[in-house]
Amino acid sequence: MNAFDYWSIFRGALATVTLSLASIALGVPFGLGLALIRWAKVPLLNRFVIGYVSLIRSCPAVTLTLLIFFALPQFGISLDPTPAAILALTISTAAFNCEVWRSALVNFPREQYDAALSFAMPRALRFRRIVLPQIWRASLPGLVNEMTLQIKSTPAVAVIGIVEITRAALRVGARTYDPLPPFIFALVLYGLIVYVLIKTQRVIERRQSVERRA
Repeated sequence: MNAFDYWSIFRGALATVTLSLASIALGVPFGLGLALIRWAKVPLLNRFVIGYVSLIRSCPAVTLTLLIFFALPQFGISLDPTPAAILALTISTAAFNCEVWRSALVNFPREQYDAALSFAMPRALRFRRIVLPQIWRASLPGLVNEMTLQIKSTPAVAVIGIVEITRAALRVGARTYDPLPPFIFALVLYGLIVYVLIKTQRVIERRQSVERRA
C-alpha cells in the first residue's frame, strides 16, 4: 500500500463518520418522538409507531437503502446517493432508538410526573425538567450501543455507490491484489471511531455523576 491507498481509505472513513453523525443526529430525537407517542398511547399514532418499529427492525439496512434509492423515484422523489443513504440509516436507527427511549420511559417513576402536574407545571416544562434528564441518563448506554452498531452498518449504503471505509478498503485490495493490509487499516479506523464514541460516553457519564453529587 502506498500513501494514496491510505488516503483513499481515510476518505472512506470521513464518509462513514459523516453519514453516521448525520443519521444519529436525526435518528436520536426522531426515536425519542416515537417513544413518547408510545408512552402517551396516542390514538392511531401509537399503532402506527408499533408497526413502523416492528417493520424497520426486521428490515436489513441494505434492503432499506435499495428500497429508498430505487422506489422513491417511482413517486417523483429522486435522491442523490448521500441523502438517500442518510435517510435510510436514519429510518433504521430511529426504530432501534425508539425502543431504547421507550424502555427508559417505562421505568420512569410516573409519580414524579404526576406530582409536577399537581403543581400545574406546563407539559413542556415537565418533560424538559423532570422526565428528559432522567431518561437521558438511563438511555445513554443503550443509545451509544446503537450508535456503534450504526457506524458498523454504513457498509450497507455501498450498494448505491457510497464509498465508505469497507468499500474503499475493498477497492484498494482489488487493485493491489493484497487485501489484508487495507482491511487491517480499515479495522483500525473503525476501532478509533468507536473508541472516540465510547470515550465521549464515559466523559458524559462522569459529568453526570459529578452533577448528581453536587
